[in-house]
Amino acid sequence: MRRDRAVILAALAMLTALTWAYVVWLAADMTEPHTGMGTSGAMASLLDWMAPASASWSVLAALLVFAMWTVMMIGMMTPSAAPMILIYARVAREAAARRRPFAAVGWFLLGYLAVWTGFAVLATALQWALQRDALLSPTLHVAGRHIEGVLLIVAGVYQWTSLKQACLRQCRAPLAFIQQRGGFRPEVRGTLELGMAHGLYCLGCCWMLMVLLFVGGIMNVLCSVALAMLVLAEKVAPRGVSLSRGVGIALLVLGSYLLLQARPSASL
Repeated sequence: MRRDRAVILAALAMLTALTWAYVVWLAADMTEPHTGMGTSGAMASLLDWMAPASASWSVLAALLVFAMWTVMMIGMMTPSAAPMILIYARVAREAAARRRPFAAVGWFLLGYLAVWTGFAVLATALQWALQRDALLSPTLHVAGRHIEGVLLIVAGVYQWTSLKQACLRQCRAPLAFIQQRGGFRPEVRGTLELGMAHGLYCLGCCWMLMVLLFVGGIMNVLCSVALAMLVLAEKVAPRGVSLSRGVGIALLVLGSYLLLQARPSASL
């Protein structure tokens, strides 16, 4: 059991490290002047598409942006799924000892990440819509204090909603989540469905925090790290629910401040 735990944690850490390495590389590459030299064709296409003066789409650029969001979501959300994955591995080991093996733990993780891949599709569409309407700055965050303020206020309010709190409770109690669904299922399909169910609760808990990447900057690594740490703390910290509500208050205050800042410029 100890070996299984070490192997799973090492695999999750490696997956997370690889995704973050990609995000850091992409962020650093985007800050370099675009000279058309030393940049792959795919990356050049992505940089061209993200230029504020261009609202055109290409299939390659859309796929690259989708890949970027998918990798970011995997890197940010995989650590918070670790408690559930470790519980699955323990139960699967016990079932194997009774000669009633479960599907591999990777199927559960695949179901979980499939939900966040779906979110990456929506995030890609939102990024395109903002870029099309010239609401996305060259540094890939929403242009305008009033938009930033509104997004922060909406995120702050959502932190206090019953939906957020219900989803957070499910994420904070992985064993209860499994028991409420009749336990783990040994077949691949059941394992995938259970992983997707856990992913949906996680999505309900964290989707608005992920939208805040449009405020801090989509390729702002520090912002991504801060949000990933917040998501993890909400789920595993002893006072995660209180933390969630406290963050909601902070977002409301910051959003209101940005709206007050935007008001004089709007009147001009």
